[in-house]
Amino acid sequence: MTKIKPGLGRGLDALINPQLNEEGEKKIPISLDKISKDDGHSYNILVKIPVNNINPNPYQPRSEFDEEALQELKMSILENGLIQPITVRRVSENQYELISGERRLRACKDIGYKEIPSYIIQVETKEEMLALSLIENIQREELNPIEVAVAYQKLMNECNMSQDQIAKQVGKNRSTVTNTLRLLKLPQEIQQSIIENKISAGHARALINIPDEQLQISIKNQIIRNNLSVRNVEELVKKALSPDKKRQKRSITVPSGDTDSVHVRDLEDKLRNIFGTKVLCKQKKDGTGEIVIEFYSNEELERLLDLINSIG
Repeated sequence: MTKIKPGLGRGLDALINPQLNEEGEKKIPISLDKISKDDGHSYNILVKIPVNNINPNPYQPRSEFDEEALQELKMSILENGLIQPITVRRVSENQYELISGERRLRACKDIGYKEIPSYIIQVETKEEMLALSLIENIQREELNPIEVAVAYQKLMNECNMSQDQIAKQVGKNRSTVTNTLRLLKLPQEIQQSIIENKISAGHARALINIPDEQLQISIKNQIIRNNLSVRNVEELVKKALSPDKKRQKRSITVPSGDTDSVHVRDLEDKLRNIFGTKVLCKQKKDGTGEIVIEFYSNEELERLLDLINSIG
């Protein structure tokens, strides 16, 4: 793995807290008239750069941009000026690659700015680019948990970083990195609910240990429908995973002429997918038996009854 340089100095400071100067005082709006153009070779400098010469960050960890927030930013820039410069790296003569500040760059382009104040730092590898982009967004808490997880995964896959190395780089505990990565094991429907802030990462982590995807989705729907707390969800999951505890059951007795246990197990799997919960088929030697559909709350019972009525 290419080691990420520890000596980024003011470059990293500009990413994490660019609104403060070296004395820790809050900056005033930046005047383009007082900023020189790029000399083509210096680093850790504030210059003005043509907006059309800046390419997007290929390692941007953010996938969701709030249009309302973008409109508010444009109004703020029009009223107060741009206080916070973007950060870029130089890739060739008069060509740059964005490291941080995509919303600011978008806003300035929409407003009609031809140039934008930019802080140029030296970044030579994709490891540095990816890590800096991730650090900048995490420091500002602008990423949703799934975006953070995807960024961690990229650091592992594309930069060959271990979870320990990622944790040190972004200033998190290793367990935090591990738990965040586990969110990517959840069904896409649940991940989307996290992105849309319909459920929290805490809710989602409670669902990870459930082996049945349909049951995960079923409980996720209950969280949204009934505004369940994380503790409520943990209790539901605990009941779902505890075979020793007595659970409420609704039994449907049906005749069955198939005594082949393999077929019975196959039927259980099909019914489990239909109902989104545990289903047991109990068959007697004479061919009769019962199908047991388990549920873990009154809300789950209502969902099952609605589903059965719709089938009927």
